[in-house]
Amino acid sequence: MLSETIRKSAEETARILKNLRGPLSLAFSYQAEDTAALHLVLQSGAGDLEVFTLDTLKLFPEIPSYHRDLEAFFGVHIRTYRPDSGEVSALEEKIGEWGMRASLENRRLCCRIRKLNPLEKILAGKGAWITGLRAAQSPTRMATPVLEYDEKFGLIKINPLAAWEDEDLAEYIAQYGLPQNPLYAQGFTSIGCTPCTRPVGEGEDIRAGRWWWENPEHKECGLHTKERRQA
Repeated sequence: MLSETIRKSAEETARILKNLRGPLSLAFSYQAEDTAALHLVLQSGAGDLEVFTLDTLKLFPEIPSYHRDLEAFFGVHIRTYRPDSGEVSALEEKIGEWGMRASLENRRLCCRIRKLNPLEKILAGKGAWITGLRAAQSPTRMATPVLEYDEKFGLIKINPLAAWEDEDLAEYIAQYGLPQNPLYAQGFTSIGCTPCTRPVGEGEDIRAGRWWWENPEHKECGLHTKERRQA
């Protein structure tokens, strides 16, 4: 039997989606949270849904095969978007292959070119976007609500798993046998680009392997950093 937290979030997500107008986008970054969010949304019967992922051109080599497994399991097409090649070339000329580790400014510029700029184009004209964010993931996400207005992109943002603890996520994945990223078996607990992600050690929090050289309050790529207000 699924936890009360899961049941409530499923009911709330279905209610929210039922009352939305316009096309929806679900952001998929190959995390365990994303598989759960996608399954939850598909269970709700949401229509006019685009599932998309951002290929930053710095993804792990395990990702393409896992991508195909996910499409087969869910019976959906996960559309892949990439950053502008000219912007990437200019970025690499400026900071080099590993320059994102040299400063916070460089790393944020890299995230801007590889993630934020493409996302702005993806979300243009959408009615809402859906993420796998959880408040329990990190200090930067503690205030994550289920429903909010994203002022950065100018649309509604839905975070169905906002209230889920680690145990809820593991329970849901096991209940439905959702396919998991093979990198988890290698000690990764949060997965991003290859230069900015490492396995975590015993006792470290789940996002310790992301941008590990930075202070915890800086550990966001910029997609989810903003002043939040309840929708």
